[in-house]
Amino acid sequence: MLRYKAIVLALTCFLCNVISAQELFVYTEPSSNMPAKSIGIRLSNWLMGDNTNHIEYHFLPEIMWGINKRLMLHVEGYFSNSMGGFTGEGAGLYAKYRFYSKDKVYKHFRMAAFTRLSTNNEPIRQEEIATNGYNTGYQVGLIGTQLLHKTALSITTYYEQALNNLNGYEYPQSLSRNAVNYDFSIGRLILPKTYTGYKQTNMNIMVEFLGQSLLGNGKQFTDIALSTQFIFNSQTRMDVGYKRELYSNMQRTLPNGFLIRVEHLLYNVL
Repeated sequence: MLRYKAIVLALTCFLCNVISAQELFVYTEPSSNMPAKSIGIRLSNWLMGDNTNHIEYHFLPEIMWGINKRLMLHVEGYFSNSMGGFTGEGAGLYAKYRFYSKDKVYKHFRMAAFTRLSTNNEPIRQEEIATNGYNTGYQVGLIGTQLLHKTALSITTYYEQALNNLNGYEYPQSLSRNAVNYDFSIGRLILPKTYTGYKQTNMNIMVEFLGQSLLGNGKQFTDIALSTQFIFNSQTRMDVGYKRELYSNMQRTLPNGFLIRVEHLLYNVL
């Protein structure tokens, strides 16, 4: 009987890994959380530019904490060479709470609420509001994610407000400081075709559409992001993506570029 329970437990854990494998988006967060009592380290490298030859490097390290199955926290740092030398520009705190789950075999629907608080000490250089590296401010929003076997669909919408940056950089009165953001993500598990063990490498491909509308003047943009994701040993993840502006009528400093991210999870360390 004990051996039977152990086999059932192992199969259940294995099935959970299969089901959630492709619900890990690159440019947005899913409604699911990282495992409880775990710590994650995420290193995001952004090579971003405009329509000229101007390129900037932005580095965002994160420490992630799975408090329980419903709540997780991220502590983020923002570094870049935007003002010449490579310096720290600010920090952020991200929290996500999953409040709804309807789970079935190879299928589930989940919803989560999230918020981000951030600071930045650099000059304000664009109309686009981005509180994950450019603006002091906050976000609050909702995520809904539907998993259908090997395909995951996710919609994110959130309100964002920019405040004055540190070092005396006030937000220009001529710019709108409030925005609504809307993202749509599609992810598909490509490999492995058949699971034989948790040590198999997973490969996911994704298409994500990212948009923002400024509430003060109605200006907006829409981007498309294409990415490939690899998961090794169910513990280490690598993302490679490219984001491109599809439409914009607002001034943006760095709309296009590449993202290379590495993430590693430490299970049951708390």
